[in-house]
Amino acid sequence: MNSASRVQGRILVASAAAVALTLTGCTPSAQTPSGDGGGDGGGAQTLSVWHYFSDDNQVAILDEYKAMFEEANPDVTVENVFVPYDQLNPRLISSAASSTGPDVVVFNGADMSTLALGNALAPLDDYWADFADADQFPESVIHSLDDTVYAVQGYVNLLGLWYNADVLGEIGVEPPTTIDELDAALTAAVDAGQGGITLSGLPNSQGEWQAYPWLSSFGFTYDDPQREPLVEAFSMIQRWTESGALTREASTWDQTVPFQTFAAGGHAFAENGNWQMGTAESTADFSYGVVPLPIGAEGGVYLGGEGQAIGAFSEQPDLAWDYLEATYYSEEGGVIAAELVGSIPARSDAAGSEAVTGNDLMAPFADSIASNGTNYPAGVIPPESVADVQLAVGQAWSSVISGQLTPDAAADQVLAALEGLL
Repeated sequence: MNSASRVQGRILVASAAAVALTLTGCTPSAQTPSGDGGGDGGGAQTLSVWHYFSDDNQVAILDEYKAMFEEANPDVTVENVFVPYDQLNPRLISSAASSTGPDVVVFNGADMSTLALGNALAPLDDYWADFADADQFPESVIHSLDDTVYAVQGYVNLLGLWYNADVLGEIGVEPPTTIDELDAALTAAVDAGQGGITLSGLPNSQGEWQAYPWLSSFGFTYDDPQREPLVEAFSMIQRWTESGALTREASTWDQTVPFQTFAAGGHAFAENGNWQMGTAESTADFSYGVVPLPIGAEGGVYLGGEGQAIGAFSEQPDLAWDYLEATYYSEEGGVIAAELVGSIPARSDAAGSEAVTGNDLMAPFADSIASNGTNYPAGVIPPESVADVQLAVGQAWSSVISGQLTPDAAADQVLAALEGLL
């Protein structure tokens, strides 16, 4: 893509978000730093952190980081601001258009290009170059656009197949290692009056995130998108909904609701992530475990998680960096994320801690990283198309689950959308 096209793409992304907000009558409540001192000049300061966490254990990480930072910086108040997942990006871009926004952003790492092109993130190059522990982080968690670093992930998240050991014992099956075994187990669970599987079918990037392992397991790739693998994957989902193994309500579920449903009991499986370990421990009143998603050698599991960045219009970027360095990017912060929700620290020293190596539930996720781990988003997708690709696939995935589209129609819809995006 040439420079002129990149500039045009940036304008289009920002304009589209602003137009969308105007049309919906949404007035973004852009937050500016408050406090007596403001800026980096000393005195009482408030540091705003925008995020989309709704799960109690994920929120607990933010609370821990807030306590850590405020204890070390008595004149600073950290204000964690929840923004619903589907509103975070448009609000950040709209705020940037009026030269406002948060000090720190915790967002879907795959959306870095969208936010950077929308002028919502500040470059981190100078901070990262001076960061003494930068060599603890692998390149795969450093998010750059046009050779500029805009975000880094303090941890990695990925999907696995959670199972209810009590239900599997009742129906007499072992945790599946293939899709055929999973199909058979779902049939046995439904026949026994149990629920089958829970997952997210939200028509956005969360849906695409959950769909990709299954789509790729039948041979779909963004490098060379073909119709038949899409039809086969969508047909599998249709079989699950028609048999009752998967409720059509999943088309409206984000990734929190299906795990809460699984943890309440009565379902054999949940497609969900390592970050749900805290919820499982605090909620599930049954024996449970995790195995890698049974997607074969062809399937890919995205290596995702939240990216952390400084807002482009933060009035106290140095303080924002100090917060990131002391929390998300510190060894202690990585261990906290592992202990509270099971996130796998990006830092090599934190990844070698007892919190990680001594946790049996983390082993299947580590196996998936080694055998099926895939870059998120796929490198072949142009940065300016990432959001639209995720939306197109997420919408098709959701429509099949809800019964609004047949597998053939959903495949055609995806291919038509990708033709203009890749």
